[in-house]
Amino acid sequence: MSAGAVIPEAGFFTLANARLHSSLTPGLQAPADAEGFILADIDVVDGRIARIEAAQRAVASESTVDLGGRIVLPCFVDCHTHIDKGHIWPRKPNPDGTFLGALEAADADREAHWSAEDLTRRMDFSLRCAYAHGTAALRTHIDSIPPQEDISWPVFEAMREKWRGRIELQASCLFGIERVGQKDWFDGLVRRVAAAGGVLGAVTYMAPDLDALLDSMFAAATKHGLDLDFHADETDALEAVSLRRIAEAALRHRFQGKILVAHCCSLARQPDDEVKATLDTVAEAGLSVVSLPLCNLYLQDRRSDGTTPRWRGVTLLHEMEARGIPVCVASDNTRDPFYAYGDLDMLEVYRAATRILHLDHPVADWPMAMTTTPASIMRLQNPGSLRAGGSADFVVFRGRNWTELLSRPEQDRIVVREGRAIDCSLPDYAELDDLMV
Repeated sequence: MSAGAVIPEAGFFTLANARLHSSLTPGLQAPADAEGFILADIDVVDGRIARIEAAQRAVASESTVDLGGRIVLPCFVDCHTHIDKGHIWPRKPNPDGTFLGALEAADADREAHWSAEDLTRRMDFSLRCAYAHGTAALRTHIDSIPPQEDISWPVFEAMREKWRGRIELQASCLFGIERVGQKDWFDGLVRRVAAAGGVLGAVTYMAPDLDALLDSMFAAATKHGLDLDFHADETDALEAVSLRRIAEAALRHRFQGKILVAHCCSLARQPDDEVKATLDTVAEAGLSVVSLPLCNLYLQDRRSDGTTPRWRGVTLLHEMEARGIPVCVASDNTRDPFYAYGDLDMLEVYRAATRILHLDHPVADWPMAMTTTPASIMRLQNPGSLRAGGSADFVVFRGRNWTELLSRPEQDRIVVREGRAIDCSLPDYAELDDLMV
C-alpha cells in the first residue's frame, strides 16, 4: 500500500469505503458498528474535504480509490512532549531507570550540551519523526531553568516558524514550582513566555508554600492572558495532592483560561474518598488532564531491589471522563533519561494507552483523547476531526477495525496533508551521532 499507489495526484479524488470513527466525524449521520466505525466516502477537492457521506457503491474511475474498509483517522494532536530533551539518551542515559536518575542525568546533559545548535538539530529531528507518523500539532515543554531559557526559547520560535504549515507548535515553560518565589526572575520569564505566545507551566509538588506559589502562577497567567500547563504528582506518594491544590487555586482565582495537568500518578494510589474529593474539585474547576502512559510505565514503581513493579503508574482517566473532565494521552519524553524509547508516534501511544488504561470494551469516544480533546485544549482552529470544509489532513491505515489497527505498527500508513500524501520516511539516528560525544 504505497502512498503513490493509493492517493491520486489530482486536485480532486474520492476515498470510497473508508472506515471513519463516529467520535471523530461530526456531522456524519449514518449507523455505526459496535466499535463506533462508519463506512463512508470522502471527497477531497484542492486540499480540503468537500464531502463526507455514508458509503455508496464505488464507481471505478481514476480519481476514486476503494479503501475496502481501511481505517482513516484525522491527524494526531500530541499535547505533551519534551522535544528539547529528545534523543540525548546515547550521550546521557538514565543510570538506573529511576525518576531521580532521570532528573540528574537530564540536568547534567542540559548544563553540558544544550547549545542553540544542539537544540535545533535534536528538535528538528523529533519533529520530522512526528510529522512522518501523522502528527499535525504538538505542544512541547521547554526547560526554562536559568540560563537555559535565553537559549531555548529563541530556538523554539525558529522551529515554530520553520515548521509552520506542517506541525502547529506550542511551547510551555518548565521549571520547579519553588522558582516562582524568585520574583524578578519569574516576572521576566512570564514576559518572555507571553512574548513568544507560549503557555505558563511548572512542575508542582508538595512544597510548604505551594498554595502561595500557585497563586502567583495564576495571577501572572491572568495578567498576561496565558493558559496554564502543570506537571503534577508524578510519584506514588499518597500525600502528593497537588492536582487538587491546582484545582482549588483555579477556583480561588476564577481562572478563565485553559489548564492542563499532566501525570497525576499518585491519584491511583489514594483512598476512594480522597479520589472523589479531588475529582469533584477538578471537574468544578474545569481542568483537563493528560496521561503519559509510556513514560509513567517506564519510571513509576521501578524497584531498586530488582523486584517486579506492582502498579501501572497511570492516572484515573475513566473516573475523570465519567465526570466530564477532558482527558487525553500524549507522547511525553522520547529517547532521553525519562523514557529510553519512543518516536513521537501517537498511534504507538494510543495502542499502549488502550492496553494499559483499558480504553476498550467499549471503545466509545476514547479516540478523541489523541485528536479532538487535545486540539480543544490547545485552542486549535483545526479541531482534530474529519468534517466537510476542513483541511484534508488524515492518516490512512491498513487496519479495518481496532484489533487490526492496534496489533501492528502500521509503518506503511499513508499520511495525507492538504490532500497530498507526504513522504513518511523517518530520519536516520546516525544523523545525530556527532552530537552524542
